[in-house]
Amino acid sequence: MSTTTTTFSLKSVFVDFKEITKAGLAISVVFSSIAGYLLGVDTINQATITTLIMLAIGGYCMVGASNAYNQIIEKDLDALMDRTRNRPIPSGRMSTTTAFIIASILTVIGIVILYNINEKSAMFGAISIFLYTSVYTPLKTKTPLSVFVGAFPGAIPFMLGWVAARGEFGIEAGTLFLIQFFWQFPHFWSIGWFLYDDYKKGGFYMLPSGEKDKSTAMQTILYTIWLIVASILPSFGYTGQLFLTPISAVMVLLLGFWMLFYAVKLYQNKTDKAAKTLMLVSVSYISLLQLVYILDKFLR
Repeated sequence: MSTTTTTFSLKSVFVDFKEITKAGLAISVVFSSIAGYLLGVDTINQATITTLIMLAIGGYCMVGASNAYNQIIEKDLDALMDRTRNRPIPSGRMSTTTAFIIASILTVIGIVILYNINEKSAMFGAISIFLYTSVYTPLKTKTPLSVFVGAFPGAIPFMLGWVAARGEFGIEAGTLFLIQFFWQFPHFWSIGWFLYDDYKKGGFYMLPSGEKDKSTAMQTILYTIWLIVASILPSFGYTGQLFLTPISAVMVLLLGFWMLFYAVKLYQNKTDKAAKTLMLVSVSYISLLQLVYILDKFLR
């Protein structure tokens, strides 16, 4: 009986840890950092693999900490929304104190690991946590501009990988930052669209116009176009060591048009289904874009 209870408890703790750190989101963010790192390294050897592992662990800790702090701050609002009311804190499975201890430990571990890669990686990791928890999270109930503010910490991971590899911030890291920065607007606005009613229960207004209307849909299109422009910049030879061959540039451009197609569909139909489709396409888009960049580097 005690063995069964122990197993159940360990499973519950693991599940709650995954939820408080938003494991799915954290892993996708870590993937962006790994992609940026692979773009920044000259060769793959034992040393770079070790650093890559450190980056993955440190990156997960930083994202997990941000998500845990976020859930502590929004615990009362999470209890009002269908999609979040069963999270560890609002459901009562985890106390605020426990969540804070987890977030604090993850913050320290993450910063220490990133610092051991290089100082700039630790600095950007710390900036990301600060912006996400102290600026973006409080603004979510105040103004739709919170998405713009949140796009800054959200754009750091892709760039952080390059900084971890090179130990410096330059035009290359800036370009990677720009790509992920513009990507977040159509991604989060599509989420804000099909979850509009649920967000409204918690007092969150994520859409630029505040409504599911043509203005929001048009801005989604415009930011998707800016994303396409940013994504092909490396093919023109003005982004230092970050370069994209013509064939890969065409592939990236086609991916961009694929996403733009569904952004236009949202404008035409203005339905939750169209918004959800755009969100799913945006997730596939950023992963495929990063894979194209990596393959272009190592296969050219």
